[in-house]
Amino acid sequence: MKATRSLLVCCLVLAPTFLLAADCERWGIYEIELKGPTAGNPFLGVNLSATFEQGDRRIDVTGFYDGDGAYRIRFCPPTTGEWSYSTVSNAAELKGKEGTFEVGALSEGNHGPVEVAHVAHFAYADGTAYKPVGTTCYAWTSQTEELQEKTLETLATAPFNKIRMCVFPKWYSWNEVDPPQYAYEGTAPNQWDFSRFNPAFFRSLEKRITQLGEMGIEVDLILLHPYDNGRWGFDNMPPEACDFYLRYIVARLGAYCNVWWSMANEWDFDKNKTRDDWTRMIGVVHDADPYGKLLGIHNGWELYDHNHPYLTHASIQNGSAAEEAGRAALYRDVYPKPILLDEVKYEGDIPLRWGNLSAEEMVHRFWEGTIAGCYVTHGECYLADDDVLWWAKGGVLKGESPQRIAFLKKVLDGSPAEGIDQIDKWQHPNIAGQPGDYYLVYLGEQTPDSWEFCLPKHDLADGMRFKVEVLDTWNMTVSPVEGEFVTKQHSQYLFKDEAGKLVDLPGKPWIALRITRVQEN
Repeated sequence: MKATRSLLVCCLVLAPTFLLAADCERWGIYEIELKGPTAGNPFLGVNLSATFEQGDRRIDVTGFYDGDGAYRIRFCPPTTGEWSYSTVSNAAELKGKEGTFEVGALSEGNHGPVEVAHVAHFAYADGTAYKPVGTTCYAWTSQTEELQEKTLETLATAPFNKIRMCVFPKWYSWNEVDPPQYAYEGTAPNQWDFSRFNPAFFRSLEKRITQLGEMGIEVDLILLHPYDNGRWGFDNMPPEACDFYLRYIVARLGAYCNVWWSMANEWDFDKNKTRDDWTRMIGVVHDADPYGKLLGIHNGWELYDHNHPYLTHASIQNGSAAEEAGRAALYRDVYPKPILLDEVKYEGDIPLRWGNLSAEEMVHRFWEGTIAGCYVTHGECYLADDDVLWWAKGGVLKGESPQRIAFLKKVLDGSPAEGIDQIDKWQHPNIAGQPGDYYLVYLGEQTPDSWEFCLPKHDLADGMRFKVEVLDTWNMTVSPVEGEFVTKQHSQYLFKDEAGKLVDLPGKPWIALRITRVQEN
């Protein structure tokens, strides 16, 4: 059963003569709703923010206009107890509003936002380990309500705990369709007022983000992308419109604890923007976000400098890197932060090289990326008469990799909270884990009949005892090996079993070994 997360929203409605307060859970959403001016363009003309305080702690949060005279401020409280707030605005109806509210304990399934942990890995804010197993479904919220519901139904039983998805629609192969609504006021397809948002569009997006959160799925939200191809003009907004949009979406969605910011999909394919533009916009999002949410940017051909201090992780497209752990592990050396191999090509049968991996190859790349100490994202592109391909529109999953990815996810869920790291990357890139305690050995396409118990020396000593399990990553079986293996130093670099024991193997590909320390009583 997929884990659930509460995104409880508690509303505080203010009017000139009364105050109604409601409690909120920690890392939920506490929302202040105010009635204010409607004249002119409130999106541009009205500024609103609130300062939330608890003891010496102070968090400034920007509000937003939600249409029809409604203004909202959303706050994600990081601690329990009593908080107070006061509003600031250039509109008399909105400024100087004050109040207090009580933040309660977490509900079941709410672990808070995901953060970087152990340098190259993740954990929820409450310390619970988070190991992303993601999928790609770029434009699913730009489809019909019926198809969106079908996508959610599929995700409810899928293994994925992260999804890459766009705010804006895409006009691309197998996806040449107009969305049911747009982010801006104006006339479709490309006459828009970039100073006036369409609140109904964002409410629909919020609904889907909330539903994903309830299923325990993190939303890697792609803010901009190049695949408009002149249809709507969202990829060619002037710089001031881009910045205005970014500030608005951070104000609206920043309090949702399952949202991550992805500046772009394939940033370098957008020829309307320079690298300096992306650097500026990264700064806009960083400065607008009071919570310091996870922030990344995804490449096409050209890598952005993921060592930028505002980027919390590296979101990388490189199919060949995921073919072999030693290649993918190099990113760990270059970027000392979590590495997400967010596009390693897709399982499918389309006539394009990026979308016709076999299921076996997709699963293989997941395992190689895992052994590299990275995190791999799934995608699927099977042709269909109705042009509903999961990678773009969602719907149903047709491939054979998701259930095998679910098997890997179970393995990861049982692995150390510190994450899977390379142990001797110079010589044994197919062995990873936590030295002296936990090891995964992935043999990939090799088909040996046996494996000599042999581990890199790090944190090992003579006489340590281990148990071994043989994992068939395709058939999803776990076969415990009888007896224990006892370490003895064999060379300057290696420990083997003191009796020279071998592990019998089935002589077929896609086999892994899980080796765990037997703790002394």
